[in-house]
Amino acid sequence: MVVRTRRLSDWLRTETGSAALLVAVTIAALIWANLPSDSYAELWHTEVGLSFGAHGVDMSLQHWINDGLMVLFFFVIGLEVRQEFSVGSLRDRRRAMVPLVAGVSGVVVPAVIYLLIAGRDAADGWGVVVGTDTAFLLGALAILGPRLSNQLRVFLLTLTVVDDFLAVSIIGVVYSDDLDVVALLIAVAGLVGLWLLSRTTVWRSAPYVTLVVVVWAATLASGVHPSLAGMAAGLLVPAAATERDHVESAKALFRDYWQSPEAGVARTARSGLARSISVNQRLHDVLRAPVSLFVVPVFALANAGIALGGGVLTDALASTITWGVVAGLVLGKFLGISLGAWLAVRAGLGRLPEGVGRGSLLGGSALAGIGFTVSLLIVGLAFTDTTQAAEATVGVLIAMVCAAALGWLIFTRARVKWGETTADLPITLEPPVDPEVDHVRGPVDAPLTVVEFMDFECPFCAKTTGMWNDVHAHFGDEVRYIVRHLPIYEYHPHAYLAALAAEAAGKQGRFWEMHDLLFANQAELSSEHLVGYAEQLDLDVSRFVLDLESSELAGRISDDERSAEASGARGTPTFFLNGRRHRGPHDARTVIAALEENRDAQSAARRRS
Repeated sequence: MVVRTRRLSDWLRTETGSAALLVAVTIAALIWANLPSDSYAELWHTEVGLSFGAHGVDMSLQHWINDGLMVLFFFVIGLEVRQEFSVGSLRDRRRAMVPLVAGVSGVVVPAVIYLLIAGRDAADGWGVVVGTDTAFLLGALAILGPRLSNQLRVFLLTLTVVDDFLAVSIIGVVYSDDLDVVALLIAVAGLVGLWLLSRTTVWRSAPYVTLVVVVWAATLASGVHPSLAGMAAGLLVPAAATERDHVESAKALFRDYWQSPEAGVARTARSGLARSISVNQRLHDVLRAPVSLFVVPVFALANAGIALGGGVLTDALASTITWGVVAGLVLGKFLGISLGAWLAVRAGLGRLPEGVGRGSLLGGSALAGIGFTVSLLIVGLAFTDTTQAAEATVGVLIAMVCAAALGWLIFTRARVKWGETTADLPITLEPPVDPEVDHVRGPVDAPLTVVEFMDFECPFCAKTTGMWNDVHAHFGDEVRYIVRHLPIYEYHPHAYLAALAAEAAGKQGRFWEMHDLLFANQAELSSEHLVGYAEQLDLDVSRFVLDLESSELAGRISDDERSAEASGARGTPTFFLNGRRHRGPHDARTVIAALEENRDAQSAARRRS
């Protein structure tokens, strides 16, 4: 029973599971709202008050969810946007421009289509069609899209970051009430405080959380919709790539705890571990699961229930509001995103991710028509008339089904007619390991193979982290280790020369000794240092220096770089386990588990044959 519960919990945390949960909750809300009793409406309209002395807030339970809990949802979006700008896809202009343009056009075109259809009857409802539900989008992609679609997923995630940012800005600016200037100034002061914190060395999350709560409360009182506060606060929480020296410091603190397991030492070790990860990443990791498994489902339960009796459904199907929402989301998102991406590529602003063909782009654009969360939130803000709100909500639900169906049809055609079976980088090692060419550590005929594309200045490559040592200690002669060069020229200026040095040492039968020496001295890889390492290894230094300039060794590194390109390796370290690219963490325990699973599969295959 415990195992089944854990498996269900793990499945719900996947994109497919979270989307299935939202579908189930939406159906439950519709069934509940159409029961003979009025319990659905009565519950969500129950007044709940919170007071502090003479001050207090009284709102319905539905408003507490929409204006309170959902702030966490938008805060997480803000964190994700900041991550993308600091260390993700939006940091690289060439990679960011296509989804940026597609995201903007994917907001503008749906709004225009809605206004053309329903502008005379309910012009304020145009905001309903501007947002995309990221959770539903990714869940639908996992179910309906290509079997391997990681590159398309990254593209759509980047696009929805832009989409969500614009949607939340629209909510905050267009759908806000009369402003309380004093409360608004307090909210602004809180945001300034967050910005100042981000400029300091403060790494604990408590000061950030405190200011976020202040900003939320002040924004709620100011009349500006709190979603904008959540997004703005998330944008101001700093994100940064993990640095190797911080990881080394944390490792030393955990060694202290291993040697002296006391409460004070454990507290210091926990602090050191937290300090090695940015506040943004820590808060995102803590909030991601509660938001996807609790906040968004509760929001759906409180907002998706529509009483369809009494001719409500019939009226909705005849309403321009309903079909304005459906056309805006389904047709508008499809046309806006696909045309925006096409125009950006044709204008030379960037290019589509590798492995993403036209069918994958069109299918992903169709799935973006699933608005749901943001759409339902704006329905409650844009329509004061309950009949119009019901019509718009019916439109959101119809659009969700239509967008998923359109995406499925496009992905099916792309697979059958255009041969687009994947939307990802290659996952198979090309060319396969050749002991006559590759540098092999361990028995050349070992049944398990680990190939690492590495860079001698990479702070997280296997030799630096010690991962390979643990893997070898576990498997012994059952595993062999091969390295191929992938110098990252943009960030590691000495990596190419170090790779040449390793190959030059290899010409004298000392590749692995030089490999280990270079990783042990990553901060000292100049020409002078390399010659010194050759002397330390008793190499023929004159021959070594000549080989550093040979076209043969330069060609060898170029061959490895072409192998990386053909195999889908785009950074270091990238690992291939028995010829297939490894995804996820590359710590020793994870790699060992993956290799054991591979070994078990090999044994089962031999038994069947």
